[in-house]
Amino acid sequence: MLDDIWVDDAVFALRPDFAVLAMTAHGLRNGPTDDASRALLAAAAEQASQPEKIDAWKDAYRAFGAKPQRTRPSVDALTRRLPLPEINRAVDAYNAISVKHALPIGGEDLDRYVGPARLIRAVGDEASEEALGQPEQGEVIWRDDVGVTCRRWNWRQVARTRLTEETTNAIFLLERLEPLSLEELKEAGEELADLLARFSPEVRIASRLVLGGK
Repeated sequence: MLDDIWVDDAVFALRPDFAVLAMTAHGLRNGPTDDASRALLAAAAEQASQPEKIDAWKDAYRAFGAKPQRTRPSVDALTRRLPLPEINRAVDAYNAISVKHALPIGGEDLDRYVGPARLIRAVGDEASEEALGQPEQGEVIWRDDVGVTCRRWNWRQVARTRLTEETTNAIFLLERLEPLSLEELKEAGEELADLLARFSPEVRIASRLVLGGK
């Protein structure tokens, strides 16, 4: 799965500084929010003020025609929802890391993917869930062989691949723009891996960094 993930050159043309750290986690033991994951959210909320990183995502949205004040980058929307929402342990973990680093992160059920994840600029006829609406031509989207998995780069994910308490295999997409450094991206990935291992001691994690030209 990791080797087949790719980002279209048209996305790198839009933002040459874009990078994504893709992580797979096999053997998760997810479950409802508990005291440990609740504490992670509370600690992250105290660090939720890094506007320069969020502004970079707003600029990226404007570059493909989206209005970030109406459809906000995921990390912008998340930091406006304090206290942070309690979903389940795996989602709480990546939301905490997302807010701590002002870094958009998507987490999805790997077993519900059909084919590899890829980030493209939409043609406009891609299959999409009714609740998300149809992507516009040139919009940046994540998709698989079935259709859209996340609209407007990281604005909103489909229900089909949502992480649930029953999820045992997951994929996480940690998306970077400058001024967030590649070193901090790596650190965020390591922190997420450590949290997942804390909740699921037998989890097996692999990762791959995707950069322009690679």
